[in-house]
Amino acid sequence: MKFAKSCFRIPPLQAGRHWRKGIARLCAVLALSGAAGLSQAAYNVWTSEYTVSKQELQSAIAPQFPRKMRYMDIFDVTLSNPRLAMDEARNRLTTVVDAQIDNKLILQRPINSVLTLSSAFRYDAPTRSVRLDSPAVEKVEVADVPPQYGQQLNTLANQAAQQFLKDYTIYTFQPEQLQMNGKRFEPGKITVQKDGVKVEIKEM
Repeated sequence: MKFAKSCFRIPPLQAGRHWRKGIARLCAVLALSGAAGLSQAAYNVWTSEYTVSKQELQSAIAPQFPRKMRYMDIFDVTLSNPRLAMDEARNRLTTVVDAQIDNKLILQRPINSVLTLSSAFRYDAPTRSVRLDSPAVEKVEVADVPPQYGQQLNTLANQAAQQFLKDYTIYTFQPEQLQMNGKRFEPGKITVQKDGVKVEIKEM
């Protein structure tokens, strides 16, 4: 790793042994943080926090879509085009998806709608993964739909949230990311920020 290698250019001897040890320790942490698995979460050595960016979250959720599901055994539903937004105030992730509902025997044409879903986060210790939790429907937007389908669309949105978002893994820590200098660490508080999710790392 070029970054880690360049860090070990120790200052001249007159800079002091303590300073050199501090720089080496910092570089070791930076090199360690670069050993991520599926995505490269950034580690902040000063605050002991990992940050998973919004783009990394988008990349983690994207493989779930497009997805098809069956509703009430009569409607074919296709969910596609997920768009993420960070809800800092409620500490949740918002996912907006397009939904097309079709039944050639009942509907003259497919119903197109937009579902807004949200999820909290939790850490699953056995798998060392950060997962989506407590998905909920925030909004169902649809035009030109008979009133009798309104409640059914909300039920459909709830099913979609539970099926595709609940317990979905958005980041997995590698064992070496949670060990340093003979000490073991574990993710703690998870905080949603404007451009990503911050995960506190605390010593066990």
